[in-house]
Amino acid sequence: MNDDNRPNIFPALRYRDAGAALVWLQEAFGFSEQAVHRDAAGTPTHVELRLGAGMVMFGQYRDAGWLGGQAPDPLASTVSIYVVVEDPDAHYATATAAGARIVRELTDESYGSREYSARDPEGNLWSFGTYDPYGETQGTS
Repeated sequence: MNDDNRPNIFPALRYRDAGAALVWLQEAFGFSEQAVHRDAAGTPTHVELRLGAGMVMFGQYRDAGWLGGQAPDPLASTVSIYVVVEDPDAHYATATAAGARIVRELTDESYGSREYSARDPEGNLWSFGTYDPYGETQGTS
């Protein structure tokens, strides 16, 4: 592995409607397409979306229990995704305009980060803020 601080961990999600998630994550959270692979019916089976240096991967949930899992139930999950953004206020405004369900309003944390949390249409928890474990926090506390 290189020493250049490139991410080597990539969150991978399953959506009941991966096509809708693909559109919504771009509109609400500002992701851009890295790669989209579709099946013969046009359903996204593997998607890679980028935001800054980070990437998230996801695909369509399959009823057959592919990967040994059950149907996605994000509200029962302990997993959440944290994304570093330069301007959490602008990001928050875009997310709320796109209908994101805000579950933690914009706040200045004691550790110097400015951040908020939202759920996507299928319930996955996303947090966006200035806390950067690779460098100094860019928050305004």
